[in-house]
Amino acid sequence: MGFSMSTDYNENISSALGILRREIPALHRLLKLGDPEELRPWEHMIDGKLMPRLEPDFPLTCAICGGGSSGKSTLFNTLAGEKLSPTGGKAGINRRVLIAAHPAFAEKPAFLHNLYQPFGCDPTALSDKDQLTSPGDPVYTLASSVSPHIILLDTPDFDTGAKGVYANRALARQSLETADLLIYIFTNSNYNNRDNTDFISEMLTGIGTRQCMLIYRVYPGFSDADVTEHAMTVAENIYGTTATDNVLGIYRADEDNAVAAGTALMSIKPVRNETLSFPDALARIEPRRIRMALFSSILNDVLARAAGINVQAVAARHSLSVYVDALQAAQSRCVQEALSHFPMDRVMKRFAEIWLTTDPAHIRFLRKTGRIVETPVRWAVKSMRWIKSAGGPAPATPADTDADADLKIDLISAANRMFAHAVGTKVVVSLPTDDPVAQRMCHAMGQVSSPDAATQSEGFDTAIDQNGITEFSISAHPVLEALQTRLQTTDWKAGLQRILSERASLMTMTAGMEAELKTLADEFRRKMGILDQIQQTFSAMLNVLPATAAVTYILATGDPVGAAGIKVKLAGLFGLKDLYALVAIPATAGVKQADIKQLETMLGPIAETWLNTKMQTVQRLFEQLITGPIIAEGGTVINTAEDHIERINTCLQSLKGAAPC
Repeated sequence: MGFSMSTDYNENISSALGILRREIPALHRLLKLGDPEELRPWEHMIDGKLMPRLEPDFPLTCAICGGGSSGKSTLFNTLAGEKLSPTGGKAGINRRVLIAAHPAFAEKPAFLHNLYQPFGCDPTALSDKDQLTSPGDPVYTLASSVSPHIILLDTPDFDTGAKGVYANRALARQSLETADLLIYIFTNSNYNNRDNTDFISEMLTGIGTRQCMLIYRVYPGFSDADVTEHAMTVAENIYGTTATDNVLGIYRADEDNAVAAGTALMSIKPVRNETLSFPDALARIEPRRIRMALFSSILNDVLARAAGINVQAVAARHSLSVYVDALQAAQSRCVQEALSHFPMDRVMKRFAEIWLTTDPAHIRFLRKTGRIVETPVRWAVKSMRWIKSAGGPAPATPADTDADADLKIDLISAANRMFAHAVGTKVVVSLPTDDPVAQRMCHAMGQVSSPDAATQSEGFDTAIDQNGITEFSISAHPVLEALQTRLQTTDWKAGLQRILSERASLMTMTAGMEAELKTLADEFRRKMGILDQIQQTFSAMLNVLPATAAVTYILATGDPVGAAGIKVKLAGLFGLKDLYALVAIPATAGVKQADIKQLETMLGPIAETWLNTKMQTVQRLFEQLITGPIIAEGGTVINTAEDHIERINTCLQSLKGAAPC
């Protein structure tokens, strides 16, 4: 992603960066991609290095940094030309950042605002040196000895503390991330301290590669070769193989008692091939050249990190989508199972009544004749039942109480299973491989586990059996964890009672259902051709039982001698297309196979209409008491994340190869 900075401020880049600055953290929080603190350096780079400093005349910010008692404040005073920062033998004496700038900058109204923006506070002038010894926001001072094209920062010790707890590291990090150039001063006791150089390396190479100048505070007896060797050890620990390109100069500051006593300023001398004094070398640095390279490096790293987070977000969104699909598929199964033993004879009998009342007059007359003819058959069936029951009464049809008991057991079992799915760490559901939902889930899982994704599909598992059924095992998504926890703490016993209280409505024939059955009967009438009508007339007269007459005979007389079953294909919930309900259809003696086929054709839509209506009632209960908030939140996050991702992609494309112009 190439970049070269031109002279003019580019409003388009600033606008796109502003959008990224808002969208990336929002997306990160929305999808629970990790600890928000991980984004702080990225945010600081945009706030402190890119947004306010696109103006070409912004001065070069030089941060003086180092370990405790390394001489940072003495060096700062030396470069500022006066004793502004307290010095002494005690490590960690300074607890604030001190900023020194040329007085000319005070005439620029926006300068101090832009300078302080990375620190998130208002500009505050230094009023007393003692301010620096207590923690607080950065303070600034104006010093005419400071070069007009640079700003100096005296930063707190980043290694003062004990047992891995550093008192000033957070503040030091904030100030070092703000700097364009680091001046790193070190001593013989800490030049090879990897903890120190690792921290500096993170600051200089974490987001954007920044250059530095090295000052070795050393005993006078050390040769320049020794100083160079130790300094290059520091440089290589920071930059690795690019150390030579990124170290702008190596200098030494020999130990001096007067300097240590605070009565003299530090003497800085060049080593290696340096020919300029340190102040002259610092004055010769071209802020524009440094900023061009730094801006390019930081922008590329910022965009790369944003693109990486966006890819991670796409994977997380797909993961959430798969989980919501799996939960909905499991709910569809549980809803169907809740009606496993539903008394279908009620709706069948009602349809038979509707069908009979809509018969043409001549069919009703012939049907009366048919009943006289069929009387011997009825007596034969009743005799057979009497023999089988050893003379006892004919078996009673299942009572309403039995149907209600079966429905209660099914509802409790299905509701408990759905509750376990909703609060569990995984959802396990089986779907035909060619089911649209199964295919959508497989596609989303493939997106999550693609080589470009930042996360792998560890939460997914699938297995396909020999019948083409895919079993999905999908882990719950962290976005929904709070809702799952809330569901776990609800009074589930009360929820079950609420579901069971709807049994009566599930057993009731509603006005809407009556209308649907009437519509089905009318549709069957319209579909009957001339031959079908002649066959119905002939069958009614001769008592042959084709499909239309068989419905009446079986359901009105209750005289089956056997039973057959058909699979009713339900429309399903959430787009599932292969949910079936097994409906028992009695078969009578004398019913031909062709007539049974017609019977199935006729009864299938009736059963489907009834079951889908009741499934919607159970679905409503499950969503109210179990899954509704989880599914709704999942859908909202999926859609919101998609909007964030789209805006981020647009910004990334607009900034790809961008240059202020």
